[in-house]
Amino acid sequence: MKQLSLDNLRTLVSIVDLGSFNKAGEALGRSQPAISLQVKKLERQLGKRLFSKVGQSYQLNADGVYVYEQAKIMLSINDEVFKTFTGQQNLRGRLRLGIPSEFASTLLPSIVGEFSQRYPDVSLDVTSSLSRDLLSSSKRKDFDLILALSKDIPSERGEVLIEDDLVWAGDSTLKLNKSALQLVLAPEGCVYRSRVIDMLKQQTQPWRITYTHADLYGLIAAIKQGLGVTALAKSSLPPELVSVKDKRLPALGKINICLFNQDTQHPQVSKTLSEYIRARIK
Repeated sequence: MKQLSLDNLRTLVSIVDLGSFNKAGEALGRSQPAISLQVKKLERQLGKRLFSKVGQSYQLNADGVYVYEQAKIMLSINDEVFKTFTGQQNLRGRLRLGIPSEFASTLLPSIVGEFSQRYPDVSLDVTSSLSRDLLSSSKRKDFDLILALSKDIPSERGEVLIEDDLVWAGDSTLKLNKSALQLVLAPEGCVYRSRVIDMLKQQTQPWRITYTHADLYGLIAAIKQGLGVTALAKSSLPPELVSVKDKRLPALGKINICLFNQDTQHPQVSKTLSEYIRARIK
């Protein structure tokens, strides 16, 4: 199997980008004869001339243009791989992450395992709580990164990762109570709770809250015991629950899942973990 020399390809790209063999040699620390030799080796390997003489200068011909474009792609991949692994060796520090409990159960296992394995010198300090508490003025300063739910577009250091659907969630064997809708909800201050109550107040369907718990696992346990239904962002729906549809259940609309990056002490660590979270919120 033949293999192209990335060194020769980088020389070709440098000649084209810098405009001459001389300038390419200066940039790469090689003499002009050495640069010319690399081009000739590349041409011999491909069995094609890549430059045509025009007047006193050499310009890429059609084959040369094709090789030049492909060389840029190959060099970009090569450089990105080295950039990634060089960054891994240098990435270190402590990062404080705030995350809603329902995302902690579905998102953290893959992030903590893979991220920690790739960046062993980064210490993750994770806190799960209601979005309202994570973003409060008294708690917000305690975190470098915050994943949170928001009804509005964030205006301060925040980006919307996705606009997600809010869905009713329950057990697969659920049978809704005919007299009154039974609700299993997080405490007051939860975005889901507020949306559910607001939407139900607009209807005549009777309802009551049968169980309140701040942690998703507590809510799941109650739902599995038949205590009612809850509401969750579609992307955070755990495997233990299913999306429930019934004419008595009003549409809950959408919610913004946002990421707030406020770390100035270890910006590269925050940036890297942000990319992990962004890739997994779909």
